[in-house]
Amino acid sequence: MINSLLQQARSPAFIAGLGAMLCITVLASLEQLNSASLWLMAPFGATMVILFGLPDSPLAQPKNIIAGHILTTLIGLSVLQLFGVQPWSLGLAVGLAVALMLATGTTHPPAGANPLLVMLTGQGWSFLITPVAIGAVLIVLFGLIYHRVICRRRYPTRWL
Repeated sequence: MINSLLQQARSPAFIAGLGAMLCITVLASLEQLNSASLWLMAPFGATMVILFGLPDSPLAQPKNIIAGHILTTLIGLSVLQLFGVQPWSLGLAVGLAVALMLATGTTHPPAGANPLLVMLTGQGWSFLITPVAIGAVLIVLFGLIYHRVICRRRYPTRWL
C-alpha cells in the first residue's frame, strides 16, 4: 500500500498536478495580499496543463507563454476599443489572435481565449499588465524553478 502511494506520488500526472496547484496557489495568494490587483484569469488554468504536463512542448516555452498571452490580449483590447462587442468582432478578435500567434511563432493555445475574456468582461488596458503580462512572467519563473529544482529536469528547452 505504501509503495503504491509512493509510486503514484512520483508519477508524471501527480508531479504535473502538484506544479499546477502550487503555481495557481501562489498567484491566488498574491491576489489576496493585494486585493486591488487581479492575478488570475481562466486561461492561466489551461496554461498549467501545458507548462506542467507537457513542459518540452514548443507551446510550453517562455516565448510562447508570455508573448502568446500578451499578443492575444492586445488583440482583444484593440478590437474591443475599435468595434465593441458584436458576434463578428468576437470572431475577428479570436481569428486575428490565432493568426498573429502562428505568424510570430508564439502559439500558446490557452491564450486563444484571451480576446474573448477581455471582450466579454469589458476589460481595460491595465488588464494587459495585471494579470496578463506580470502573471505570464511569474508563471514562467515558477515553472523554471519547479522544473529545475523539484523535478530536476531541463526547462525551458528554448527561450526564444
